[in-house]
Amino acid sequence: MKKYCVIGLGNFGYHVACFLYEEGHEVFGIDLDREKVQRVKDHTTIAIQGDAASKEFLASQGVSEMDAVVVSTGERSHLSTLITLYLKELEVKHILVKAVNEDHGKILMKVGAKQVIHPEKDMAVKTARGLVYPNILDYLPLSEDFSITEAAPPLGFIGKNLLEIDLTKKYQVIVIAIRDVIAGHFITAPPPDYVIKDSDVLIFMGRSDDIERALKEGR
Repeated sequence: MKKYCVIGLGNFGYHVACFLYEEGHEVFGIDLDREKVQRVKDHTTIAIQGDAASKEFLASQGVSEMDAVVVSTGERSHLSTLITLYLKELEVKHILVKAVNEDHGKILMKVGAKQVIHPEKDMAVKTARGLVYPNILDYLPLSEDFSITEAAPPLGFIGKNLLEIDLTKKYQVIVIAIRDVIAGHFITAPPPDYVIKDSDVLIFMGRSDDIERALKEGR
């Protein structure tokens, strides 16, 4: 069990807090709006009405002991920037902040955010990627360029082993795991002689563009 704090309990913060709580973690919610605190109180360990723009208040809530703090203060970019700075000064391990725009995201990284979230952009890119590359089932960005991508094998991969398709040499992409959806098997670091079946789901790691190119050319 981990401990998380969600600052800002609008729609984004509310759903983050609910998911973490449902997964069995300790979740502390903070918002200045009493109604938002009331709405989430049954879906968090503790929900508190308070001013997160106060460093003293944040310190009193034990944020430095959290495994991660998520900041989502809507369109108030100055507020999330200030809170991020305070969290950094309080030595919070992992700070994730919802950005208003690209420039705001750059500022957040400068003042201490470990990860910047662009919900609308990220969802738009994920939706568009799913249309262009229908094999892709899930996508986890690791950085601006790299990702872990879960995808059904294109037709050109089926019946061949990993050595034959040679993704590392051709595309600088690694298959880090394979899940057989029928047998229910999950294989980490699959051997080079593993033959890919149409019931497999491949989990790739590499540059997002290289993974997409491999899937496209494997059709």
